[in-house]
Amino acid sequence: MAAAIFVTPPALAPPGQPDITYAPDYGKYQARRDQRIKSAGLPGGLPRGLPQQLTGKLVWEGDTLGDTYKWTYVLEPSQLEEINLALRHFQSLNLPLGYVKQETFPLPKLHSELRKLSDELHNGHGFFVIRGIRVDNHSREENIIIYAGLSAHIAPKRGRQDSKFDGKPAAVTLSHIKDLSGPGKSEVIGSPAYTTDKQVFHTDSGDIVSLFALETAAEGGASKLASTWRVYNEIARTRPDLIHTLTENWDVENFANLERPYTSRPLMHYLPATESAPERVILQYARRSFVGFGALPRSPNIPPITEAQAEALDTLHFLGEKFCVDTYFQKGDIQYVNNLALFHARDGFTNAGEKQRHLLRLWLRDPENAWETPQPLKARWAQLYDDVTPESEVLPPEPYIRSASNKSR
Repeated sequence: MAAAIFVTPPALAPPGQPDITYAPDYGKYQARRDQRIKSAGLPGGLPRGLPQQLTGKLVWEGDTLGDTYKWTYVLEPSQLEEINLALRHFQSLNLPLGYVKQETFPLPKLHSELRKLSDELHNGHGFFVIRGIRVDNHSREENIIIYAGLSAHIAPKRGRQDSKFDGKPAAVTLSHIKDLSGPGKSEVIGSPAYTTDKQVFHTDSGDIVSLFALETAAEGGASKLASTWRVYNEIARTRPDLIHTLTENWDVENFANLERPYTSRPLMHYLPATESAPERVILQYARRSFVGFGALPRSPNIPPITEAQAEALDTLHFLGEKFCVDTYFQKGDIQYVNNLALFHARDGFTNAGEKQRHLLRLWLRDPENAWETPQPLKARWAQLYDDVTPESEVLPPEPYIRSASNKSR
């Protein structure tokens, strides 16, 4: 059986919206691109101060990346034993899961290796995979402790992914990425994370997005990563007008915030070089925030996107596909991605029998290596990382549809 591509019907478009849906249509993209190029008045150069091209390890193409970079870190038996000792130490403390941190999950030998991997995230190629965790040897709670404990040595701050749990205020820092569709559920799902659909190129929120594979699909589901710096270079070279579009304000829908339904900000941010950091470009966006998905269409109370913005969304996606690398999850893999410099997608997939794709997700930050947060993102980053206390933190053992993806929120 072939893996699913797009199963969920397109969300209803609001009045005045261009002809664009969550599922990118290459023919419509070409027609829109050609029509806009023929029109007069497109800017001919880049916005003032932005680089003609970015350079460094973060500029890569998937077709050739494997020739120079080996991104899988395979745990040795002695390291697995050190992880098991750390697990038993945390369990002996009888503390809630919010207290998992470097001090309560000690890795005296492995710590230095994990710090090197954090440097790779921030100053190298922007991603890596840790391989070898024996998921089946542990309970669900133990796998969560191991995941949070290892991650604490790479990026110790866990970000808030939901602000309520079981109807009560909470700092939910762990999400389950799993197909939850079906009768009574498909009617409320507003994100492909809870379906078998293909996920188009996007970023999550926060500095680092991490995924831990508890189980893989029967077929499909490849994780796709692309360098936004390589994509920037291509757009800057061929269509500098779209850099103008991406660095101007967009109306970004806030699905989980009924009091403030949208925020206006750029999708692309430029950070000039400083004495301690090179110049950087940061991309932060999710396509569904502009076109909707499933049970959460774009609100008619938010201004529709423009034709230029529609073309920019498709340009990002199709260049992501052109330059991406596929990383195929094995059971027990943990993937870490610099969410400021890379964006990601997922192939559609098919589950069967015991092969039910199930990932855990963390949004992380490493204060020691963290990039400067652009001013327009600081309020969102404060929502993610501020005031997350061990007492308020929840790492749910079972999947549920988080508020930002749930029509019934």
